[in-house]
Amino acid sequence: MEQTLSAWLLPALALLAGVGIGFIIARLAPNTIPGRTQRQLDDLQERFDSYQNDVVTHFNTTASLVKKLTQSYQDVQEHLASGATRLALDEVTRQRLLAALQMDDSTPHNERLEPPAGYVPRDYAPKSDANSPGTLAEDFGLKR
Repeated sequence: MEQTLSAWLLPALALLAGVGIGFIIARLAPNTIPGRTQRQLDDLQERFDSYQNDVVTHFNTTASLVKKLTQSYQDVQEHLASGATRLALDEVTRQRLLAALQMDDSTPHNERLEPPAGYVPRDYAPKSDANSPGTLAEDFGLKR
C-alpha cells in the first residue's frame, strides 16, 4: 500500500508544484505577446488617425482651390463683360458680345448627345425574313 501511495503522491505533488511555478512565472514575467500586440494596435491607430487628418487636409485644400478657381472665373467673366461694354464700337456689336458671354455662362457643359430622330441602332444581326425569330429571342437557334 505504501508503494501505491508514493506512486500516486509523488506525480501529483510534482504536477501541483509545476502548475504553481508556471502560475508564478506567468504573473511575474512581462507579457510579451499581449504587449507587442497592443503596441501594433497603437501604431495602426496612430497611422489611421494620421491618414484621416491627411484626407481632411486634402479635401479642405481642394475646396479652397475650387473656390479660388470659381472666383477667378467670375472675375474673368466680369472683365470680359466690362471690356465688351467699354471697347465695342457700336451698340449692336456690344449687344452681340454681351449675349455671347451670357450664352457661355448659361450653357450646360455636360449636355447629353441625343441620336437623330428615327435612328435605329445596328447592334443586332439582321433577320433573314420578317417571320423568323430575332437573335435575342429565347428560342433562336434551337431546333423544335
